Amino acid sequence: MKQEISSLMDGELFEDEAVSCLAKFKSSSDAQKNWAIYHLIGDAMRQPEHIPADVSMAVSARLVNEPTVLAPRGQLVQQRTRHFALSAAATLAAMGIVAWMSLQISPQATPQIAMQQTATQQLALTPASMRFKPSANEYLMAHQEFSPSTDMNGGATYIRTVAYNVDGK
Repeated sequence: MKQEISSLMDGELFEDEAVSCLAKFKSSSDAQKNWAIYHLIGDAMRQPEHIPADVSMAVSARLVNEPTVLAPRGQLVQQRTRHFALSAAATLAAMGIVAWMSLQISPQATPQIAMQQTATQQLALTPASMRFKPSANEYLMAHQEFSPSTDMNGGATYIRTVAYNVDGK
Protein backbone atom coordinates (compact mmCIF):
# COMPACT_ATOMS: atom_id res chain seq x y z
CA MET A 1 0.00 0.00 0.00
CA LYS A 2 2.85 2.38 0.84
CA GLN A 3 4.37 1.81 -2.59
CA GLU A 4 1.05 2.68 -4.23
CA ILE A 5 0.76 5.90 -2.19
CA SER A 6 4.28 6.92 -3.14
CA SER A 7 3.66 6.19 -6.84
CA LEU A 8 0.32 8.07 -6.77
CA MET A 9 1.97 11.09 -5.20
CA ASP A 10 4.74 11.06 -7.79
CA GLY A 11 2.20 10.71 -10.62
CA GLU A 12 3.61 7.35 -11.78
CA LEU A 13 0.36 5.33 -11.62
CA PHE A 14 -1.85 4.74 -14.60
CA GLU A 15 -5.40 6.05 -14.47
CA ASP A 16 -7.08 2.75 -13.61
CA GLU A 17 -4.50 2.02 -10.86
CA ALA A 18 -5.01 5.51 -9.43
CA VAL A 19 -8.80 5.01 -9.32
CA SER A 20 -8.42 1.71 -7.45
CA CYS A 21 -5.90 3.28 -5.05
CA LEU A 22 -8.27 6.18 -4.29
CA ALA A 23 -11.09 3.69 -3.66
CA LYS A 24 -8.89 2.02 -1.03
CA PHE A 25 -8.33 5.43 0.62
CA LYS A 26 -12.07 5.94 0.96
CA SER A 27 -12.56 2.64 2.74
CA SER A 28 -9.42 2.43 4.90
CA SER A 29 -8.55 4.91 7.66
CA ASP A 30 -4.99 3.52 7.81
CA ALA A 31 -4.53 4.42 4.15
CA GLN A 32 -5.77 7.96 4.86
CA LYS A 33 -3.28 8.32 7.73
CA ASN A 34 -0.46 7.05 5.52
CA TRP A 35 -1.52 9.51 2.81
CA ALA A 36 -1.30 12.42 5.31
CA ILE A 37 2.07 11.21 6.63
CA TYR A 38 3.56 10.90 3.13
CA HIS A 39 2.36 14.39 2.22
CA LEU A 40 3.89 15.79 5.41
CA ILE A 41 7.21 14.04 4.65
CA GLY A 42 7.16 15.38 1.09
CA ASP A 43 6.44 18.90 2.29
CA ALA A 44 9.26 18.72 4.82
CA MET A 45 11.69 17.55 2.13
CA ARG A 46 10.71 20.41 -0.18
CA GLN A 47 11.08 22.87 2.76
CA PRO A 48 8.22 25.24 2.01
CA GLU A 49 7.71 28.36 4.13
CA HIS A 50 4.59 26.92 5.69
CA ILE A 51 4.05 23.23 6.33
CA PRO A 52 0.31 22.68 6.61
CA ALA A 53 -0.41 20.70 9.71
CA ASP A 54 -4.05 19.88 10.16
CA VAL A 55 -4.26 19.67 13.91
CA SER A 56 -7.86 20.80 14.09
CA MET A 57 -9.23 17.27 13.80
CA ALA A 58 -6.91 15.96 16.50
CA VAL A 59 -7.78 18.84 18.82
CA SER A 60 -11.50 18.38 18.16
CA ALA A 61 -11.25 14.67 18.96
CA ARG A 62 -9.44 15.35 22.21
CA LEU A 63 -11.92 18.05 23.21
CA VAL A 64 -14.80 15.63 22.75
CA ASN A 65 -13.12 13.16 25.11
CA GLU A 66 -12.36 15.76 27.80
CA PRO A 67 -14.78 15.97 30.72
CA THR A 68 -16.64 19.20 31.35
CA VAL A 69 -15.58 20.73 34.65
CA LEU A 70 -18.15 22.85 36.42
CA ALA A 71 -16.12 24.66 39.03
CA PRO A 72 -17.54 26.97 41.70
CA ARG A 73 -16.58 30.61 41.79
CA GLY A 74 -12.92 30.85 42.60
CA GLN A 75 -11.60 31.86 45.99
CA LEU A 76 -9.25 34.33 44.31
CA VAL A 77 -12.12 36.48 43.03
CA GLN A 78 -13.73 36.55 46.47
CA GLN A 79 -10.42 37.48 48.10
CA ARG A 80 -9.86 40.31 45.62
CA THR A 81 -13.36 41.65 46.25
CA ARG A 82 -12.88 41.47 50.01
CA HIS A 83 -9.44 43.14 49.75
CA PHE A 84 -10.87 46.00 47.67
CA ALA A 85 -13.82 46.53 50.02
CA LEU A 86 -11.65 46.54 53.14
CA SER A 87 -9.11 48.94 51.65
CA ALA A 88 -11.90 51.31 50.58
CA ALA A 89 -13.44 51.18 54.07
CA ALA A 90 -10.06 51.83 55.70
CA THR A 91 -9.45 54.80 53.41
CA LEU A 92 -12.84 56.31 54.23
CA ALA A 93 -12.30 55.78 57.95
CA ALA A 94 -8.87 57.43 57.80
CA MET A 95 -10.28 60.40 55.90
CA GLY A 96 -13.05 60.77 58.45
CA ILE A 97 -10.63 60.69 61.38
CA VAL A 98 -8.33 63.25 59.77
CA ALA A 99 -11.27 65.56 59.00
CA TRP A 100 -12.66 65.21 62.53
CA MET A 101 -9.27 65.91 64.11
CA SER A 102 -8.64 68.93 61.90
CA LEU A 103 -11.98 70.40 62.94
CA GLN A 104 -11.14 69.85 66.61
CA ILE A 105 -7.63 71.30 66.46
CA SER A 106 -7.92 74.34 64.22
CA PRO A 107 -9.52 77.53 65.54
CA GLN A 108 -12.50 79.03 63.83
CA ALA A 109 -11.72 79.98 60.30
CA THR A 110 -10.65 83.60 60.20
CA PRO A 111 -9.58 85.34 57.05
CA GLN A 112 -5.88 85.97 57.01
CA ILE A 113 -4.76 89.14 55.34
CA ALA A 114 -1.40 88.93 53.71
CA MET A 115 0.89 91.82 54.44
CA GLN A 116 3.32 93.01 51.85
CA GLN A 117 6.48 94.57 53.16
CA THR A 118 8.70 96.62 50.98
CA ALA A 119 12.43 96.51 51.48
CA THR A 120 12.89 100.28 51.40
CA GLN A 121 10.11 101.37 53.70
CA GLN A 122 9.31 99.90 57.08
CA LEU A 123 6.73 101.42 59.32
CA ALA A 124 7.24 101.54 63.04
CA LEU A 125 4.25 100.07 64.77
CA THR A 126 3.26 101.33 68.16
CA PRO A 127 0.71 99.54 70.26
CA ALA A 128 -2.48 101.50 70.66
CA SER A 129 -4.19 101.61 73.99
CA MET A 130 -7.90 101.99 73.93
CA ARG A 131 -9.82 103.35 76.79
CA PHE A 132 -13.28 102.08 77.29
CA LYS A 133 -15.91 102.50 79.91
CA PRO A 134 -16.10 100.01 82.77
CA SER A 135 -19.75 99.42 81.93
CA ALA A 136 -18.67 97.80 78.65
CA ASN A 137 -16.89 94.98 80.54
CA GLU A 138 -20.06 92.95 80.89
CA TYR A 139 -20.82 93.36 77.18
CA LEU A 140 -17.30 92.35 76.17
CA MET A 141 -17.31 89.29 78.43
CA ALA A 142 -20.70 88.19 77.12
CA HIS A 143 -19.54 88.39 73.51
CA GLN A 144 -15.90 87.34 73.93
CA GLU A 145 -16.61 83.90 72.44
CA PHE A 146 -17.11 85.53 69.02
CA SER A 147 -13.77 87.34 69.10
CA PRO A 148 -11.31 86.02 66.49
CA SER A 149 -8.34 86.97 68.69
CA THR A 150 -9.08 84.51 71.46
CA ASP A 151 -7.84 80.94 71.37
CA MET A 152 -10.51 79.70 73.73
CA ASN A 153 -13.21 79.15 71.09
CA GLY A 154 -16.25 79.64 73.19
CA GLY A 155 -14.65 78.93 76.53
CA ALA A 156 -15.66 82.34 77.89
CA THR A 157 -19.26 81.22 78.16
CA TYR A 158 -18.24 78.82 80.92
CA ILE A 159 -16.19 81.37 82.90
CA ARG A 160 -17.79 83.64 85.48
CA THR A 161 -16.14 86.89 86.48
CA VAL A 162 -16.04 87.29 90.24
CA ALA A 163 -14.70 90.27 92.14
CA TYR A 164 -14.31 90.85 95.82
CA ASN A 165 -14.46 94.39 97.02
CA VAL A 166 -13.70 95.22 100.64
CA ASP A 167 -15.22 98.68 100.47
CA GLY A 168 -18.60 97.30 99.46
CA LYS A 169 -18.81 99.45 96.41
